[in-house]
Amino acid sequence: MKNIIAENRVRFQLLFFLPPFRYTCHMPVSFFRMSASGVPCDEAEAARYLGYAKNTSPDSAVSDLIHKACAKMQERLAPQAVFDVFPLAHGADNLLSFAGTELHSVDLSRNLLKCARVVLFAATIGPQVDALIRRTQPGGKAEVAVMQAAGAMFIESFVDALNDKIKADEESAGHKTHPRYSPGYGDVPLSVQQLFFSHLPCSRIGLTLMDTLVMAPEKSVTAFIGIEQH
Repeated sequence: MKNIIAENRVRFQLLFFLPPFRYTCHMPVSFFRMSASGVPCDEAEAARYLGYAKNTSPDSAVSDLIHKACAKMQERLAPQAVFDVFPLAHGADNLLSFAGTELHSVDLSRNLLKCARVVLFAATIGPQVDALIRRTQPGGKAEVAVMQAAGAMFIESFVDALNDKIKADEESAGHKTHPRYSPGYGDVPLSVQQLFFSHLPCSRIGLTLMDTLVMAPEKSVTAFIGIEQH
Protein backbone atom coordinates (compact mmCIF):
# COMPACT_ATOMS: atom_id res chain seq x y z
CA MET A 1 0.00 0.00 0.00
CA LYS A 2 1.34 3.38 -0.90
CA ASN A 3 0.21 6.76 0.37
CA ILE A 4 1.59 10.12 -0.62
CA ILE A 5 1.47 12.96 1.89
CA ALA A 6 2.20 16.39 0.48
CA GLU A 7 2.27 19.48 2.65
CA ASN A 8 3.58 22.93 1.71
CA ARG A 9 7.08 22.64 0.26
CA VAL A 10 7.73 19.19 1.65
CA ARG A 11 7.07 15.89 -0.08
CA PHE A 12 6.61 12.92 2.22
CA GLN A 13 6.54 9.56 0.53
CA LEU A 14 5.37 6.70 2.71
CA LEU A 15 5.92 3.25 1.27
CA PHE A 16 4.20 0.13 2.63
CA PHE A 17 2.32 2.42 4.98
CA LEU A 18 0.00 0.48 7.27
CA PRO A 19 -3.64 1.48 7.79
CA PRO A 20 -3.78 4.62 9.97
CA PHE A 21 -3.20 4.12 13.68
CA ARG A 22 -3.01 0.30 13.48
CA TYR A 23 0.06 -1.41 14.90
CA THR A 24 0.51 -4.82 13.27
CA CYS A 25 4.19 -5.61 13.93
CA HIS A 26 5.17 -8.06 16.63
CA MET A 27 8.88 -7.32 17.00
CA PRO A 28 10.24 -6.69 20.51
CA VAL A 29 10.00 -3.06 21.62
CA SER A 30 11.15 -1.26 24.75
CA PHE A 31 8.98 0.29 27.44
CA PHE A 32 9.96 3.01 29.89
CA ARG A 33 7.97 3.85 33.00
CA MET A 34 8.48 6.05 36.05
CA SER A 35 6.63 6.54 39.30
CA ALA A 36 4.59 9.73 39.54
CA SER A 37 6.89 11.08 42.25
CA GLY A 38 9.93 10.24 40.13
CA VAL A 39 9.06 12.76 37.41
CA PRO A 40 10.97 15.98 38.20
CA CYS A 41 8.75 18.97 38.94
CA ASP A 42 10.08 22.32 37.72
CA GLU A 43 7.73 25.12 38.73
CA ALA A 44 9.90 27.72 36.97
CA GLU A 45 9.45 25.78 33.74
CA ALA A 46 5.69 25.70 34.30
CA ALA A 47 5.80 29.49 34.63
CA ARG A 48 7.65 29.65 31.33
CA TYR A 49 4.80 27.74 29.68
CA LEU A 50 2.50 30.45 31.05
CA GLY A 51 4.53 33.02 29.14
CA TYR A 52 6.96 34.23 31.82
CA ALA A 53 10.52 34.86 30.66
CA LYS A 54 13.31 32.91 32.34
CA ASN A 55 14.49 35.98 34.23
CA THR A 56 10.96 36.99 35.27
CA SER A 57 9.21 35.38 38.21
CA PRO A 58 5.43 35.40 38.60
CA ASP A 59 3.92 37.23 41.56
CA SER A 60 3.10 35.37 44.75
CA ALA A 61 -0.51 34.68 43.78
CA VAL A 62 0.46 33.06 40.48
CA SER A 63 3.37 31.22 42.09
CA ASP A 64 0.95 29.77 44.64
CA LEU A 65 -1.41 28.64 41.84
CA ILE A 66 1.50 26.97 40.06
CA HIS A 67 2.69 25.23 43.21
CA LYS A 68 -0.76 23.87 44.06
CA ALA A 69 -1.44 22.79 40.46
CA CYS A 70 1.87 20.94 40.19
CA ALA A 71 1.34 19.18 43.53
CA LYS A 72 -2.19 18.11 42.61
CA MET A 73 -1.19 16.96 39.13
CA GLN A 74 1.89 15.01 40.17
CA GLU A 75 -0.28 12.70 42.26
CA ARG A 76 -2.17 11.74 39.09
CA LEU A 77 0.73 11.14 36.72
CA ALA A 78 1.01 7.77 34.99
CA PRO A 79 4.23 8.22 32.95
CA GLN A 80 4.74 5.58 30.26
CA ALA A 81 6.63 5.40 26.98
CA VAL A 82 7.31 2.90 24.23
CA PHE A 83 10.18 3.08 21.77
CA ASP A 84 12.02 1.11 19.13
CA VAL A 85 15.21 1.54 17.12
CA PHE A 86 15.32 1.17 13.33
CA PRO A 87 18.16 1.13 10.79
CA LEU A 88 18.23 4.42 8.89
CA ALA A 89 19.39 5.05 5.32
CA HIS A 90 19.94 8.42 3.65
CA GLY A 91 19.31 9.12 -0.02
CA ALA A 92 19.26 11.97 -2.50
CA ASP A 93 16.81 14.87 -2.18
CA ASN A 94 16.73 14.62 1.65
CA LEU A 95 15.39 11.08 1.52
CA LEU A 96 15.19 9.09 4.76
CA SER A 97 14.38 5.36 4.76
CA PHE A 98 13.52 3.26 7.83
CA ALA A 99 11.07 0.53 8.81
CA GLY A 100 9.70 0.13 5.29
CA THR A 101 9.02 3.85 5.05
CA GLU A 102 10.56 6.56 2.89
CA LEU A 103 10.09 10.27 3.49
CA HIS A 104 11.64 13.50 2.27
CA SER A 105 12.32 16.30 4.77
CA VAL A 106 14.95 19.01 4.76
CA ASP A 107 14.70 19.66 8.49
CA LEU A 108 14.57 16.06 9.67
CA SER A 109 17.39 15.09 7.32
CA ARG A 110 19.49 17.85 8.83
CA ASN A 111 18.64 16.65 12.34
CA LEU A 112 19.51 13.03 11.48
CA LEU A 113 22.66 13.82 9.52
CA LYS A 114 25.31 11.08 9.95
CA CYS A 115 22.86 8.87 11.86
CA ALA A 116 22.74 5.17 10.96
CA ARG A 117 19.80 4.37 13.25
CA VAL A 118 16.73 6.24 14.46
CA VAL A 119 14.61 5.86 17.57
CA LEU A 120 10.85 6.33 17.33
CA PHE A 121 9.16 6.90 20.67
CA ALA A 122 5.73 7.75 22.03
CA ALA A 123 5.26 8.98 25.60
CA THR A 124 2.34 10.04 27.79
CA ILE A 125 1.67 11.05 31.38
CA GLY A 126 -1.76 9.44 31.39
CA PRO A 127 -5.48 10.22 31.12
CA GLN A 128 -5.93 11.46 34.69
CA VAL A 129 -4.03 14.63 33.77
CA ASP A 130 -6.59 15.45 31.07
CA ALA A 131 -9.41 14.67 33.50
CA LEU A 132 -7.91 17.00 36.11
CA ILE A 133 -7.64 19.83 33.60
CA ARG A 134 -11.29 19.34 32.59
CA ARG A 135 -12.41 19.40 36.22
CA THR A 136 -10.55 22.67 36.71
CA GLN A 137 -12.50 24.50 33.97
CA PRO A 138 -15.33 25.74 36.23
CA GLY A 139 -12.68 27.48 38.34
CA GLY A 140 -11.85 29.99 35.61
CA LYS A 141 -9.41 30.63 32.79
CA ALA A 142 -6.45 31.36 35.06
CA GLU A 143 -6.70 28.02 36.85
CA VAL A 144 -7.07 26.13 33.58
CA ALA A 145 -4.07 27.94 32.06
CA VAL A 146 -1.94 27.04 35.08
CA MET A 147 -3.03 23.39 34.90
CA GLN A 148 -2.23 23.28 31.18
CA ALA A 149 1.21 24.74 31.90
CA ALA A 150 1.82 22.17 34.64
CA GLY A 151 0.84 19.37 32.25
CA ALA A 152 3.18 20.68 29.54
CA MET A 153 6.00 20.86 32.08
CA PHE A 154 5.44 17.31 33.35
CA ILE A 155 5.26 15.64 29.93
CA GLU A 156 8.44 17.44 28.85
CA SER A 157 10.12 16.47 32.11
CA PHE A 158 9.20 12.83 31.57
CA VAL A 159 10.34 12.91 27.93
CA ASP A 160 13.63 14.47 29.05
CA ALA A 161 14.11 11.50 31.41
CA LEU A 162 13.38 9.07 28.56
CA ASN A 163 15.77 10.98 26.31
CA ASP A 164 18.47 10.80 29.00
CA LYS A 165 17.99 7.04 29.32
CA ILE A 166 18.31 6.45 25.58
CA LYS A 167 21.32 8.79 25.43
CA ALA A 168 23.06 7.00 28.33
CA ASP A 169 22.43 3.57 26.79
CA GLU A 170 23.86 4.65 23.45
CA GLU A 171 26.83 6.48 24.95
CA SER A 172 27.74 3.35 26.89
CA ALA A 173 28.06 1.62 23.50
CA GLY A 174 30.19 4.46 22.12
CA HIS A 175 27.39 6.10 20.13
CA LYS A 176 26.03 9.64 20.03
CA THR A 177 22.39 10.70 20.07
CA HIS A 178 20.99 13.76 18.31
CA PRO A 179 18.35 16.12 19.75
CA ARG A 180 14.82 14.72 19.54
CA TYR A 181 12.56 15.99 16.77
CA SER A 182 8.77 15.82 16.81
CA PRO A 183 6.15 15.93 14.04
CA GLY A 184 4.58 19.35 13.75
CA TYR A 185 7.92 21.20 13.81
CA GLY A 186 9.77 22.64 10.84
CA ASP A 187 8.78 20.95 7.61
CA VAL A 188 7.58 17.73 9.27
CA PRO A 189 3.77 17.81 9.30
CA LEU A 190 1.68 16.51 12.15
CA SER A 191 0.35 13.79 9.84
CA VAL A 192 3.69 11.97 10.26
CA GLN A 193 2.46 10.98 13.73
CA GLN A 194 0.63 8.15 11.97
CA LEU A 195 4.03 6.48 11.48
CA PHE A 196 4.52 6.16 15.23
CA PHE A 197 1.14 4.48 15.68
CA SER A 198 1.88 2.08 12.83
CA HIS A 199 5.36 1.12 14.06
CA LEU A 200 4.83 1.17 17.85
CA PRO A 201 2.22 -0.55 20.07
CA CYS A 202 1.02 2.77 21.46
CA SER A 203 -2.21 1.23 22.74
CA ARG A 204 -0.15 -0.66 25.32
CA ILE A 205 0.60 2.63 27.06
CA GLY A 206 -3.00 3.81 26.67
CA LEU A 207 -2.21 6.17 23.80
CA THR A 208 -4.45 6.66 20.75
CA LEU A 209 -4.43 8.94 17.73
CA MET A 210 -7.67 10.52 16.62
CA ASP A 211 -8.68 11.33 13.06
CA THR A 212 -7.78 14.96 13.79
CA LEU A 213 -4.17 13.79 14.48
CA VAL A 214 -4.54 14.88 18.10
CA MET A 215 -3.33 12.30 20.61
CA ALA A 216 -5.31 11.10 23.59
CA PRO A 217 -4.28 11.61 26.34
CA GLU A 218 -3.46 15.13 25.23
CA LYS A 219 -0.27 15.47 27.27
CA SER A 220 1.69 13.08 25.08
CA VAL A 221 4.68 13.34 22.75
CA THR A 222 6.04 11.45 19.74
CA ALA A 223 9.54 12.07 18.43
CA PHE A 224 12.54 10.83 16.47
CA ILE A 225 15.99 10.53 18.05
CA GLY A 226 18.91 9.97 15.71
CA ILE A 227 21.80 7.69 16.70
CA GLU A 228 25.22 8.42 15.25
CA GLN A 229 27.55 5.46 15.46
CA HIS A 230 31.20 6.24 16.17
